[in-house]
Amino acid sequence: MIAAASAGQVSKAAMDINVSQSVITTAIKSLEEIVGTSLFERHSSGITLTYEGNLFLEHAQHIIDSVEEAVRIPRRIKDDVKGSINLAVSYTVAGYFLPKPLAQFSRAFPNVKINLHEADRSTIEEGLIASGFDLAVLLTSNIINHEELSHVTLMRSRRRLWVNTHHKFLKQQSVTLQDISEEPYIMLTIDEASNTAQSYWNKTPYKPETLFRTSSVEAVRSMVANGMGICILSDMVYRPWSLEGRRVEVIEVSEKIPTMDVGLAWSNNAVHNEAAKAFIEFIHLSIGPEQPSVSNI
Repeated sequence: MIAAASAGQVSKAAMDINVSQSVITTAIKSLEEIVGTSLFERHSSGITLTYEGNLFLEHAQHIIDSVEEAVRIPRRIKDDVKGSINLAVSYTVAGYFLPKPLAQFSRAFPNVKINLHEADRSTIEEGLIASGFDLAVLLTSNIINHEELSHVTLMRSRRRLWVNTHHKFLKQQSVTLQDISEEPYIMLTIDEASNTAQSYWNKTPYKPETLFRTSSVEAVRSMVANGMGICILSDMVYRPWSLEGRRVEVIEVSEKIPTMDVGLAWSNNAVHNEAAKAFIEFIHLSIGPEQPSVSNI
């Protein structure tokens, strides 16, 4: 329609966009049937827009311009955004959350250099406040210094009980923390996981019968799969198979177990460069919208 209006002739419009005249004629006829009115006046020298046609063309052109701008924006961002980001990540985030979105960001913004720093939560908080780190991706529900740091939670990963494929709990209709306290327990310690576990166990008269403490998620997976014990861990780190090829099953716990929350954090005094702003926006779009933060896990 736009080509025909610009050319003033169906034959010239067809040549301009390299299609047959019948394609143009059929398209105009179909469009007029949809809107319920004539968009062009036909005369011996060609075609001209009716009043309704002019109104339609104005809106159509706005749509085309918006689409073209939407296409240009990512290209412009990709080309224009330059700089570097000192990005801190906690251990669990580095292994089970960040690799995919980080790779996607690097492909979308090839002129941005990301300097990665793996550290524990306290070191990350100190680094953000001292401006050693621009941003951090970490377990936001573990953050302690809420006075000097801002954060946004991007995802919440529920925690469930891990057992091996022959465990008696799989035959029960429900499993409670009391049930779990009577079984050997494998305690994960990485990213303050044991502190988190203690926080919800302390709300009960029970405590886990800890057989082994480890900083390795894979060690927990293998020990659970081989029937050495059980463990409550988040779905983010869950994989159904151990390194030996044995299966791990998951069960909901009757009591409310807090989620493991992952997100972005930065200093309240931070002034973000264009690269950091691009990273924040990209993570929001690729992972999800901002969600309200919750208390420590």
